[in-house]
Amino acid sequence: MTRTGTEVGVARTRIGLVGAGNVARRHASVLAGFDDVELVGVTDPADDRALQLAAEHGIGTFSDHEALLAAEPDAVYVCVPPFAHGPIEEAVVAGGMALFVEKPLALDHATAARVSAAAGDAVTAVGHHWRYLDVVEEARALLEGRPVRLMAGAWLDKVPPVAWWPVRSRSGGQLVEQAVHVLDLARYLLGEVTEVHGAAAGTPPVEGADVDGATAAVLRFADGAVGTLSATCLLGWKHRAGLELYADGLALAITEDELVVRESGVEPRRVPADQYAAKRAVDRAFVNAVRGAGDDVRSPYRDALRSHELACALADSVAGGGPVRLEPAGA
Repeated sequence: MTRTGTEVGVARTRIGLVGAGNVARRHASVLAGFDDVELVGVTDPADDRALQLAAEHGIGTFSDHEALLAAEPDAVYVCVPPFAHGPIEEAVVAGGMALFVEKPLALDHATAARVSAAAGDAVTAVGHHWRYLDVVEEARALLEGRPVRLMAGAWLDKVPPVAWWPVRSRSGGQLVEQAVHVLDLARYLLGEVTEVHGAAAGTPPVEGADVDGATAAVLRFADGAVGTLSATCLLGWKHRAGLELYADGLALAITEDELVVRESGVEPRRVPADQYAAKRAVDRAFVNAVRGAGDDVRSPYRDALRSHELACALADSVAGGGPVRLEPAGA
């Protein structure tokens, strides 16, 4: 039976961390600020990183994820590179613990689908924190009754400074590892995608790189909208990541930093986004769900699997040179 944590107001929810990189450290910092959470410990193949995170929060380290799970936490955060996903998550849900996973879910769709099936009705969440941005909620309100007909998504960036990222067999490529954030937001605001067709050019100027340097794609949505996605890792800086949406008399541009609204006959307005609040909210919602105190997990594993499937379908289209159709949800 899946554990749901301790009763609200009685004791703290015990959480373990698998991975001690930058994203795991961010989650640990947020979780450590919750009065109803106790960090059990952390494990990471890089002992120095695990020791540093442990020292920051006064917690212990474990030799591997099996040792961490033996401490019987109520929930586990899995913050590992794409190639490391799969066995860890399966062990967590087999132990009856709640599961939080940082994107991407895996290198491929099959691994993530296997985890999703194993998780069943367990409490799960995936770190698509853009769904908690205040400006995304404002965009949803503005789009009420005004269907989007055109989407333009982009992730224009540099190669992240980690050795595994530019290697396809380790990261899955930019579509899977980075652009999935944009694809997930597109699904959240426009609904499911039924067909994708992508093409790529070049590789980034990094030794040993074999991921695509630039990608362009066309997407067709179930409700009739069409969209494009542009992605590159050829730059030396993060240039832009977000969505532009166009409906009758309305243009929205959404990034992690702001929302720009343009309407017919109205002066454009810019709304700053509260990134910190969104990153805190994704953790708060998960902890509440584990404790049985709330139901605001906006990206459970089963739904995040659809975004991951979309990213993988785009990667398959690029590799195969033709369009790829996606099965309807629940098919």
